[in-house]
Amino acid sequence: MCSLPGGDTCGYVWGKTNERIEVPMTNERERQTYYGALDYGSKEFIVKAYATGNSENTVDFLKYLQSLRPNQKISVIWDGASYHKYKAMPKYLESINAGKHPDEWQVTCMLFAPNAPEQNPVEDIWLFAKRFIRSCYYLFKSFDMVKSLFVEILYGAFFSFPKLFAYG
Repeated sequence: MCSLPGGDTCGYVWGKTNERIEVPMTNERERQTYYGALDYGSKEFIVKAYATGNSENTVDFLKYLQSLRPNQKISVIWDGASYHKYKAMPKYLESINAGKHPDEWQVTCMLFAPNAPEQNPVEDIWLFAKRFIRSCYYLFKSFDMVKSLFVEILYGAFFSFPKLFAYG
């Protein structure tokens, strides 16, 4: 999962030193949460926006992945976020995998070591997109434009970071 705060991209102002620039301020913080998955076989990235990261949205994202890859087994390797392991997740996994041998499970979830982004190739993909957005922040007039470009950069893109080849 990735969070994209609006202030990271739309909060910078440049102007002439002898002119005052007024920036409207609010206490409201814009934020967008994304779930992403890498098809390890093709190296294609799939991304979907959500209001927040929680177990219900995690289950929804898994269902979304299943709709994109019908009749295929899905193995998901995630970091240790609590919504990847608790509440709706165990119930969902039990409902789709019940009574089956682990080799027959439709969805298998495994965890990376805690606090180990160096193991997770998706962290490199999030960083790639955030760096790109930050490099051209001055082009954006709104956070909606940032969110649109973020998804456009990532969805269906194919990646070949060295870390992607570390797992087989």
